[in-house]
Amino acid sequence: MAAPALAPVTRQVSGQTAAARDPSGPDHRQPLAAAVAELPVLDASGRRMPFGALFRERRAVVVFVRHFLCYTCKEYVEDLAKIPKSFLQEANVTLIVIGQSSYHHIEPFCKLTGYCHEIYVDPEREIYKRLGMKRGEEITSSGQSPHVKSNILLGSIWSLWRAVTGPLFDFQGDPVQQGGTLILGPESSYEVSQKF
Repeated sequence: MAAPALAPVTRQVSGQTAAARDPSGPDHRQPLAAAVAELPVLDASGRRMPFGALFRERRAVVVFVRHFLCYTCKEYVEDLAKIPKSFLQEANVTLIVIGQSSYHHIEPFCKLTGYCHEIYVDPEREIYKRLGMKRGEEITSSGQSPHVKSNILLGSIWSLWRAVTGPLFDFQGDPVQQGGTLILGPESSYEVSQKF
């Protein structure tokens, strides 16, 4: 029997001024169920490890990308790649990207984006599901984020081109799975969510 999903990750972060959060509200700090922390992720070699092991020792910014062909995710991760490791080490924070495809797509995605921090996959999307991340195509204006440089037409064409010219012709994840960003830590709770 599957464990129930936690409250959906729905808070959109944009350039607009957000309403003040109620510190006791549902998106301030939510406990991370032990069942979610025990779910496996795979590294670029296909080695399995529990999701919770990624943030057991220190805080981590965990970015769940939609899929590795998503142009907005690619451009966002290109910007994450610019964050110096020394900056993260000084802050005692780990930066982690999690995709939802085969682990075979990790290395090409890192080469494409220049991303050199930690990256894993959740190929069955179990963590995405348990965290309540949404599914469905939502077209948003890429002009809202300074991280997204392409417009929807050009970005979609490049994504399709990468799909058909890549060594493994697939969508590199569920194309309608939404992603998000969580800040996780040893205290097994999460805060500050963002939907892609």
